[in-house]
Formats: sequence, structure tokens, C-alpha cells
Amino acid sequence: MALFGTDGVRGLANGTLTADLALTLAQATAVVLGQGRIAEARLATGKRLTAVIARDPRVSGAFLSAAVEAGLASSGVDVLDAGVLPTPAAAFLIADIDADFGVMISASHNPAPDNGIKIFARGGVKLPDEVEARIEEAMAGPKLQPTGASVGRVSRFSDAEDRYALHLLASLPNRLNGLHVVLDCANGAASGVSPEVFRTAGARVTVIGADPDGININEGVGSTHLDVLAAEVVRTGADVGIAHDGDADRCLAVDASGNVVDGDKIMAILALAMKRRGHLPADTLVTTVMSNLGLHRAMTEHGITVETTAVGDRYVLERMNQGRFGLGGEQSGHVIMSEFATTGDGVLTGLHLCAEMARSGKTLAELAQVMTVFPQVLINVRGVERSRATDADVVAAADAATAALGDSGRVLLRPSGTEQMVRVMVEASTHDEAQRVADELAEVVRG
Repeated sequence: MALFGTDGVRGLANGTLTADLALTLAQATAVVLGQGRIAEARLATGKRLTAVIARDPRVSGAFLSAAVEAGLASSGVDVLDAGVLPTPAAAFLIADIDADFGVMISASHNPAPDNGIKIFARGGVKLPDEVEARIEEAMAGPKLQPTGASVGRVSRFSDAEDRYALHLLASLPNRLNGLHVVLDCANGAASGVSPEVFRTAGARVTVIGADPDGININEGVGSTHLDVLAAEVVRTGADVGIAHDGDADRCLAVDASGNVVDGDKIMAILALAMKRRGHLPADTLVTTVMSNLGLHRAMTEHGITVETTAVGDRYVLERMNQGRFGLGGEQSGHVIMSEFATTGDGVLTGLHLCAEMARSGKTLAELAQVMTVFPQVLINVRGVERSRATDADVVAAADAATAALGDSGRVLLRPSGTEQMVRVMVEASTHDEAQRVADELAEVVRG
């Protein structure tokens, strides 16, 4: 089984993801990422490679980051330890100081016992699949073992958080004066920086989920538990609630009445705001096949093209880079604003969503009316071969359902990337119709 998944290497910390594995992975990363033209030019002049490392506040992050630092430094790489910061902060800092690569220790929205290792290339971009495969192969090969003055140094990246905060504030088109924002930081990596930048931007801020103790990350708070945020927004009479996940690469929101505003609606609001300012290249939004049909319709009505990719932020970013597009993301709230970030940034997204509220004078509920959500039903058909999604009888049934729904719905069959399972997703004008069609297709998939 491949070591790298859809977003780095993840597993149970000290179970499948051990300090030994982290050290070996770091050593292999130094071997592979030290082979590029720029890296070799630096080495030829006697300069060591430089890497940025950051982590979320999971208790296991301390020993895993220490192992990664040991692996890199023992391979002749100078390491700048940025401490606890969001994943997008690590990506930004790599580009900001022109580091050769970087590592983020986080398992995002997973529970505290899990952890993960994400590797970013020069510029703060995620690694292509082929580079990850080379790193995995290099783990069994020879390591770099410099001695004496050639070993790497490990030092504290003392102004890392300040650099990131200033970058976020500089991105804003206007201040957030007059807004009362409730921030749910998921007891995660944004617990320090997110409240700081929202307050500095002019918002009145109420904070929940910002007391990380190493084991409470994502526990009953954050983007996977929006009921807590919704209740606090209503209780305090706030204008909006912003929820991050553990590493703050996602943003979901709730309006003043506690209604959820998901990634599709957030992208719709931001797309219109960016188009109005002339900051939406080619008037195009990039999203995945899972985004709601309502988003497609809303964008068409406003003269915005929607490009669709496979599920996964890496595919969204790949298409954005190919077309030089400025906005993309997923229904889950992983939104990429490429003018300011190389990956999803939940703090950046939340700031710009609130900036549009402050500029327009409209409530979040009013802004979210830009799109009408089509009822969506998702059924995970487990215990079947993933290839069932492309079998003739299944494809024929899906085509027939698509024809019957016409312009009022759509069907998506998608094999799981990690399990023996096929996902059946149906959108229709009513929930009952979506449920009926999904149930019928699921039966066909089961065979």
C-alpha cells in the first residue's frame, strides 16, 4: 500500500506513524528534493538547503516534528521551526523566505490520536504524485550523511506568525469594522493567529475552541461540529460565525440565525466579489464534481464559468495553475485564493467573506442567496468492487436517471480512493426525488 494518501502521510501517531518513520521520511525528502536544479546550484556554492517546519497543537506533534527536524538536519538541511501555525501559514512562509521546501505536521480535521506529515515543494506548493513516489522509494535507499560543519542547523523561526498575520491583513480589500464575528478555532493551529488578525482587521471578535491542550483538537468544536458555533452566534447576537478545522486550511460559516453556509456558497460569494473588483481571472471558478448544481447555475447567471475537477484540493489547484485561475475549492470549505495562497487557507477565506459583508452592508444570509442549493443525497455502497462504478449495467442506470432528471438534477458515481466502496450522489429539485433515485442506483451498484 502506498505511504502517501490524498494529503500527505497520515496515521495513528506512535502506531503506524512513528518517530522512526518520520525521521526516515525526512531523510528521503532531503535526498529527492535536493536533486533539483536550484537545489544543486545552492549546494555547489557551499550553501545548505533550507526547510520550514510547522505543526498543529496535537501532543504527538512535538516528537514527530523533532524526528523530522533530526532527519533533515542530519541530511545537511537547515531547519526553521515555525512552531504551531496553520498549514497555509507554513506554505506561505516557504515561499516568503524562498525556502527549498517545507513540512507540516498535522492530521487536519482528524481526531487527536492521529497525525500526519505534509510536504511542500519550493514556493509552498504540494508535491506531485510522482515526486511523492520518488520520496517513498528513496526511503529504502542511501541517505545523505554529512559530517562536521556540513550538517544542518535547527533554529526557531521567530517572526513566523507575524509574517503570516501581516500577509493576511495586506490581502484585505477593506476593513471589517462594524462586524461581530464568532471564531471557532477547533482548538487547533489557528487558535492564536486567527483571533489576532480578525481583531486587527477591525472586527469585534468572540472566540470559542481556542484553548488547545494537545488532545482536544477538533473535539466537539470546529468545522466538523458547526452546531456549537451556530449556538454561540445566536446567543451573542453576532453577525457571522467562522469555523476552522484543526490545521485551518478550511473555512465554513454560519449566518446570524445559525444557518450553515458551506464552501459552495462561500465560493459563490467570493467569486462575485472578486469579479466586481476585476480580480477573478477569466471570470472562472474551479471546483470539484461534488459541488452543488446550484453553484453551477448561480455562476452561469452571473457570467462566471465553472471548471470541474476530480475530488481533492490538489486537483483543483492543478487546474487553477494550468489556467491561471484565481479562485477554486471544495464544498467542504477548502477554498484557494491563488492571488494570496498556494493552498486552502481558512483564515484568509473567512477574512475575505467578512470583508464582503462589511463592504456591501449585507448580512451573510443575504449574500448566500446568490445560489439555491439543490437537495443532495449521498449513499456509500460498501463491500463492492470499486470497478462497479464503470460496469455497463451501472453506467446505463446512471445515464437513464440523468436523462429523467434533465436540467433539474444530476447523478455522480464515484469509486472510493481508499475503500471497497462506490459513492452514489444524486441532486434533484426535491429531497424525496433525490433520495428515490439514489436508492434505486445504489441497488443497481449492489448488483
